[in-house]
Amino acid sequence: MSASDPEKLITKADKLTKLSLTRWSADWRTATQLYEQAANAFRMAKDPEKAKIAYEKASKGQEMLSSPWDAARHMESAAYLAKELGNWNEIADFYRRASELYIVCGRSQPASDALAKGARALEDAVPDEAIQLYADACSILEEDGKEQMTFDLYRAAISVYVKLEKYTDAAAFLLKWGVAADKCNATNSQCKAYLSAIIVYLYAHDFKQAEKSYNDCSQIDVFLRSDHGRCASKLLSAYSEGDIEEIKRLAQSSTISNLDHVIIRLARKLPTGEVSALKTDDAEEQEPLDENDLT
Repeated sequence: MSASDPEKLITKADKLTKLSLTRWSADWRTATQLYEQAANAFRMAKDPEKAKIAYEKASKGQEMLSSPWDAARHMESAAYLAKELGNWNEIADFYRRASELYIVCGRSQPASDALAKGARALEDAVPDEAIQLYADACSILEEDGKEQMTFDLYRAAISVYVKLEKYTDAAAFLLKWGVAADKCNATNSQCKAYLSAIIVYLYAHDFKQAEKSYNDCSQIDVFLRSDHGRCASKLLSAYSEGDIEEIKRLAQSSTISNLDHVIIRLARKLPTGEVSALKTDDAEEQEPLDENDLT
């Protein structure tokens, strides 16, 4: 049968997968080959919708043939075409399915990559779904002990969070990145992530959370003794003292200038709130002196 007639290829393949009185078992091997030929033909004919459907069918065929790797590759092709068509829900579904199939193969890297491709495709149209895909991509690698390979994924997710102005979520994800960096002894990345989280909290006017994060991260000696830890300490002190000029000076420091661009941009806008009020608030929170209490 000519590959130039993809409609007939699909029709024949569909018949080979259906059982009847005269067909007691499906011929998935032949059907899958026909689906693949049809998918390529539709793609060459610039018919992405029909090509997408054919790749879905080819993926199912490879699954039935116990070939999850080839099934995953076809599912990724379907996802790519869904992106061309702007079918946002299908993009996430297809890339997730491809990822699952790579996991069946025991391949965490392509499984994570598939989710990352989906995330990049959805960043503008469905950013919340993109963030979830990035997070899941990180989890797959971390479960396989490949934390070092997650850094670009964390970076991409944090960038989306900041675009959405979800600063609390961005800071929390930065702290999670710090934990991942710690597990693979990437101390410089770990310290950068912790300082970045504190900067994001400050940008969001959440001084108390910034201070809490600093206190928590300072339990880790490598951060406490680092330039990043010292910079964070000085920033918080400047905020407590209402020293706007010192905050601006620190925001221009080499330590902050070596962070990721998305964090540098936030830091250079500090202070974004009324810092003089912090000094007043701190004073009000101190317990009044009880002259009768001699303990």
